[in-house]
Amino acid sequence: MKKFFTSESVTEGHPDKVCDNISDGILDAILSQDPLARAAIECAAAFDKLLIMGEVTTTAQVDYEKTAREIIREIGYDFGSFSYDKCKIILVVHE
Repeated sequence: MKKFFTSESVTEGHPDKVCDNISDGILDAILSQDPLARAAIECAAAFDKLLIMGEVTTTAQVDYEKTAREIIREIGYDFGSFSYDKCKIILVVHE
């Protein structure tokens, strides 16, 4: 049986990296308030939209949109249609 090795490598600023940073930042914010939280957060980005989706069980009070915008700003997206103050954020997070 043949074995294949594959990997993905993207540079800073790539939508995959941006989404990973946002997902990690939201999870960090949740766990900082509720270390026993259970959370599965994913993000997808395209053009001027960011989708934050997942399943979260926690007592933490986290503003997902504000957290995402802060991370986008920290990364340096302050221009174009995906800048932190212009992108449309769609939340699909449930317990």
